Amino acid sequence: AESLMEKQSDRNINDKLMEKNRYDSRALAILKKKELESSKFGSASIPLVLRSPYLFYEEKIKELLNPSCKVLEIGSGTGLHTYSLIKTGAHVTATDISPNSLKVLEKNLIKKNTQGKLVTMIADMEQLPFENKSFDVVTSVGSISYGDEKKVDSEIHRIIKPTGYFICVDSLNNNPIYRLNRYIHYLKKERSKQTLLNMPTIQRIVSLTSRYKKVEVKYFGSIQFMTPLLSKLLGSTSTTNLSNKVDKIFNIKKSAFKFVLTAQT
Repeated sequence: AESLMEKQSDRNINDKLMEKNRYDSRALAILKKKELESSKFGSASIPLVLRSPYLFYEEKIKELLNPSCKVLEIGSGTGLHTYSLIKTGAHVTATDISPNSLKVLEKNLIKKNTQGKLVTMIADMEQLPFENKSFDVVTSVGSISYGDEKKVDSEIHRIIKPTGYFICVDSLNNNPIYRLNRYIHYLKKERSKQTLLNMPTIQRIVSLTSRYKKVEVKYFGSIQFMTPLLSKLLGSTSTTNLSNKVDKIFNIKKSAFKFVLTAQT
């Protein structure tokens, strides 16, 4: 049993190193070009048919953050969604395991960080280098599958102050079509096995939210697997409107593509 645990631990470390190297290489290519990765940030950078959960996430950010807040973003990457945090005037600590990604983040957002409240830090979300109850808000956009779910969920809860919030948007891994698609990406070596195993499910959401006093979960994209075809037939705007109506009327969880979770300690 001990040997199996050691092998599993080695696999976890190797997968984490693989993801770090992959994102480091991607960011290094951006740095070598000496140009910004994108002129658009946050929801504006997302295709229209996939945008709704990110818009809702940004609404929660505007609602719950203020200039006095200490905010930690885990898995910040190149800062695509960090800008929405900066705009609130809050004190933002952006963290990631990839140092090159954080360098891109700094270059992308240096001119937008007008109040000087943004700091970056290399950090592993499984072992966050912060004291208990350090932050008013912890945020994550599509990153919580990049670490062991028990360790990540425990660390997030540990560092949030009493009555503080965890706000995240991420993919759901219940729909068999999405599971198959992600497995194909794994076979193509475009993602690690651990990210498959740690992709959020409804069971994980239930387990995670049991730690918090107040929880809101909103599901999006219950017919997302149909949107490539529907977009060709109806166009992006009509398809997006139809998808949003289905989500609102039926609130289907198990086939949803994305979810936004807001949890208060």
